[in-house]
Amino acid sequence: MTEHAVVIAGAGPTGLMLAGELALAGVDVAIVERRASQDLAGSRAGGLHARTIEVFDQRGIADRFLSQGKIAQVAGFAWIRLDISDFPTRHNYGLALWQNQIERILAGWVDELAAPIYRRRDVTAFAQDETGVEVELSDGSSLRAQYLVGCDGGRSLIRKAAGIDFPGWDPTISHLIAEVELEAEPEWGRRRDASGVHALSRLEDGRVGVMVTEARVGPTTDPTLDDLRAALCAVYGTDYGVHSPNWISRFTDMARQAAAYRVGRVLLAGDAAHVHYPTGGQGLQIGVQDAVNLGWKLAQVVKQTSPDSLLDTYHAERHPVAARVLRNTMAQVALLRTDDRTSALREITSELLSMDEPRKRIAAMMSGLDIQYDLGEGHPLVGRRMPDLDLSTANGPLRVFTLLYNARPTLLTFGEPHSFDITPWADRVQSINATYSGTWELPAIGPVNAPTAVLIRPDGHVAWVGDGTDQGLADAITTWFGPPAAA
Repeated sequence: MTEHAVVIAGAGPTGLMLAGELALAGVDVAIVERRASQDLAGSRAGGLHARTIEVFDQRGIADRFLSQGKIAQVAGFAWIRLDISDFPTRHNYGLALWQNQIERILAGWVDELAAPIYRRRDVTAFAQDETGVEVELSDGSSLRAQYLVGCDGGRSLIRKAAGIDFPGWDPTISHLIAEVELEAEPEWGRRRDASGVHALSRLEDGRVGVMVTEARVGPTTDPTLDDLRAALCAVYGTDYGVHSPNWISRFTDMARQAAAYRVGRVLLAGDAAHVHYPTGGQGLQIGVQDAVNLGWKLAQVVKQTSPDSLLDTYHAERHPVAARVLRNTMAQVALLRTDDRTSALREITSELLSMDEPRKRIAAMMSGLDIQYDLGEGHPLVGRRMPDLDLSTANGPLRVFTLLYNARPTLLTFGEPHSFDITPWADRVQSINATYSGTWELPAIGPVNAPTAVLIRPDGHVAWVGDGTDQGLADAITTWFGPPAAA
C-alpha cells in the first residue's frame, strides 16, 4: 500500500492550491483525481478577485495568471458593478480568466513542486483510525495517509462518507448553461423578463454560449439537449435549431454549508464544504483561500511542530467566511428577481452602492479584501491580511509578499532594531527589520496607526501587532507556530 502524509480528493483549484501549499512546506502530499488531465467540460468560473490574486502573489505565482487573463473591474453585487481601483492594494482589480486556464497554471505549479496526481480514479471509501486514514480507490488500489482532505466538490463523497451534515437552503431557481451551435440567428445579449435572467453570446470559437432560466427548478440529474430546447422555447419562443452541444450543465441557488470542516483526520475544503449561487464569482475564491488557510496548519501538524488542535482553527476561521458568502449570495438572488417591486429595490440598492462608503464596504466583501479572522482584540490589523508594503531594509528594498514565497512565518519589525528575542523559534519564524514611510491603510477601514512590529502567518494574515513591546509575542508564536525548541 502506498503511503503519503496527506491525500487530497479532487484536483480542482482548491485541491491543487492545497497540494501546492503542502508541497511547499515539504509535506508528502498526493491528489486523487478522476479526470485524465486538467481539461474541463465547460467554462465554469470566469475570474479571480483581488484577494485571490494577492494570495497567488504571496507565493510568487501571480504573474502566471496575470499574463494569461485580462485585468478588469470584476467586483459586483447582484450585477451592480463595484469599482475597487481606489483600494489600497497592489491588485486593485480582478482578472478575467476561465477556470480551465486557472487549473492548468496551478497544476503546472504543483508539478514543479513534485506533488503526484493519481489520475483516472476516484476515492470510493475510506476508514480512519488513531494514526491515519486508509483510502480506497476506484481502480482497486489503496492509499494510506495521516490526513485525508475532501476537495471533491458539492456532491463530495468524502463529506457524505464522513457523516458530516450539509444543512442549508433548497433551490428556488435553476438555470441551464451550455456551449452549442444554432441554426438560426438568435437574440444576442442579456435578457431579463418575468421568468428570470437569460443570455446568448458568441464565443471565440464561433459557437454560442447559452444561459437560460428554467420555468421551474430542474431535477438533480444531468440535463439533456431536449431540456435545453424546451427552456429556450419557453423564453424565446424558439429553440433556434440548437444542436451539437459541447456540454450542458445546470446550476441553482441552493445554499448549503458543512456543519463541520473536520472530523478527526478527515477535512473538507472548497465546494465540498460550501455551495451557493455563483453570482459575484466567490466560490473559486473562497476555495483557494480555504486551502491557503489549511495548508500551513496541516503541514505543521504533520511535521509535529504544532499540536493537532491547531487544525480546529481551520473551521473556526473559515466557516464564518463561507457562511457570510452564502448570505450575500442569497441576498443577490433576491435582488436579481424581475418583478416590479424587486426592480424598485434594486434601483435603490444601486443608488446606495454608488456612494463611497457603501461601495467600499460591499466591494471589500466581494473582493475578499475585508476578511478578518477573530484572533482577539487589539490593532485593526490583527486577523486581517497584511498589506503588501514596499519596505526598505539593510539589504535593500523589499516587498512584503516576497517574504511569504516559501510560506514561512515572518516577524517584521520597523524602525530601530527591537529586542524581540525569537531565538527559540528561529528554525521556523524569520525575523526582518525594515522601515516604511508611507501610510498604513486597509480596504474599507482606511488609515490605521503604524505598528512597531507585526507577526505574519504563512497565509498572509496578521497574528500579532506590537506597540513598542513584545507583550503577547511569545504566546502568539507558540499558538500559531508551536512551542519553543528545546534548549
